[in-house]
Amino acid sequence: MRLGLLGPAHGDHESLLRASQFLDHEMDVDRAVYLDVDGALDQTILTWAGELVGGDPAETAIWKRAQRCLAAGAAEIDEYVARERERHALRIFEALPSDGARLVELLNGQVAVMIHDADELDEEDMLPAAFMLYGASDQPVVKQVGTRWFLSPGSLEHFGVMVLEDRDDGVHLVLFDSLCREVRRERLTHEQRGAPKLTVK
Repeated sequence: MRLGLLGPAHGDHESLLRASQFLDHEMDVDRAVYLDVDGALDQTILTWAGELVGGDPAETAIWKRAQRCLAAGAAEIDEYVARERERHALRIFEALPSDGARLVELLNGQVAVMIHDADELDEEDMLPAAFMLYGASDQPVVKQVGTRWFLSPGSLEHFGVMVLEDRDDGVHLVLFDSLCREVRRERLTHEQRGAPKLTVK
């Protein structure tokens, strides 16, 4: 399992599109979550999908798009199918629910809770979770408290891209800046440490 996390874009749709394409094309994530509720990801993915298919990218418009193939050659049909598959693959992207509901994922058999604002975490979130993933932080956060990890990719103004990969030896974190350049990697263990850790400033 490879989970991609996108921090708040704060209106920077170009950075959000670049980061989304990076997670899809370069990191090949299985799921990508935008840790904000401002609607920016929906617009970004809609624009991206429209560029792929050259028109209305809605699922309900697929038959209308397919009509282009009626008089097309084999190469054009192959290109149409490839673009539709790429459009369909954009389903890996999702944003946090606007109603404040949490998203959940399993990483290395442990629960990861995703939320916009860490201050809204409650006891029901904390008890089962080993990873608290949130977006309301301008700077990246990689901090262990007891045996739990609090993680944020930071905003896309400076950082904003994080990948968590489930491997045999645990969960591995890689942090990227807004230009998709790697700035940190670490294996996250659940052995209790003496003090919280935050190394990216």
